[in-house]
Amino acid sequence: MRTCIWRSALVTICLGALAGSAHAQLQLNGAGATFPYPMYSKWFNLYTQVDPSVRFNYQSIGSGGGIKQITEQTVDFGATDGPMSDEQLRAAPGPILHFPTVMGAAVLTYNVEGLGSGLKLTPNVIAGIFLGKITKWNDAAIAAPNPGANLPPRDIIVVHRSDGSGTSYIFTDYLSKISSEWNNKVGKATSVNWPVGLGGKGNEGVTGLVKQTPFSIGYVELIYATSNELPYADVQNAAGALVTPSLESVTAAAAALAQNMPDDFRVSITNAPGTDAYPISSLTWLLVYEKQKDTEKGKKLVQFLTWMIHDGQLHAPALHYAPLPKEVVAKEEQAIHRVTAADGKPLQ
Repeated sequence: MRTCIWRSALVTICLGALAGSAHAQLQLNGAGATFPYPMYSKWFNLYTQVDPSVRFNYQSIGSGGGIKQITEQTVDFGATDGPMSDEQLRAAPGPILHFPTVMGAAVLTYNVEGLGSGLKLTPNVIAGIFLGKITKWNDAAIAAPNPGANLPPRDIIVVHRSDGSGTSYIFTDYLSKISSEWNNKVGKATSVNWPVGLGGKGNEGVTGLVKQTPFSIGYVELIYATSNELPYADVQNAAGALVTPSLESVTAAAAALAQNMPDDFRVSITNAPGTDAYPISSLTWLLVYEKQKDTEKGKKLVQFLTWMIHDGQLHAPALHYAPLPKEVVAKEEQAIHRVTAADGKPLQ
């Protein structure tokens, strides 16, 4: 009889432990941008050591997908490299807040035998290639700033994103600023009607297409080029200087902006002023509902956001992302307090 009681008690304890474990393993679901995915993957892994009760499930499906899923409330947070438009925000069932996470660079990467990193590209050349007006690698406009470079007389194969993409938003936002023809014919968006080229899904897809297609050129986040050992170009900025994409040149692009960051954090830093600024730089954001339907998830999300803008920033440089300026972090600390439970009660 006593054995039966002990067995019964043991089962109860085990079930209790399992129930506790299930409760402890609260999962936060997110989806969106591929641009910051290496950073987010690192953070989500590290954060399980800070709070073992939280697990993250993040689907790297592109910014368009992230905006769609947060709008439809199928995830706990979204992620995007292009801020939501006023129209998109109005379509959501409640106010959505933008939280900048890190800054990065979209780089022009290419696959031309004999050409290493440092090919020099001017704004007119970049727009000309992606408009389909410059079609050969040995075009005089490419050769001019690259004396001595071995430019082959081969067709340029343009590669772009096929999915709704924040990286596309960053790149087309830049093109719209430096080319009136691009602005009038194509414009800026997470998805546009590309005049020429092949489409690849995600930063991973564009990287793969460039890597396997001789004489191609595409745009990806810096780490995708470096981790795949693909060369990338120096780009002439608004001050006329040719700048290599790097942590320092991305930080320089954000420097002028940091003092005047809008309250909703929706701002573009492409084609920024300053001699040292890399012109295809951008913030990237997490998207969070101001009022959280699930209080427990909301608390965990707020705690993660607070960790992310402080300790999380220390891990950004190792993955070639620039940390947020201190002025932006201070502003975000205030913004995090706006995230509340459904009844309006604070979550911190």
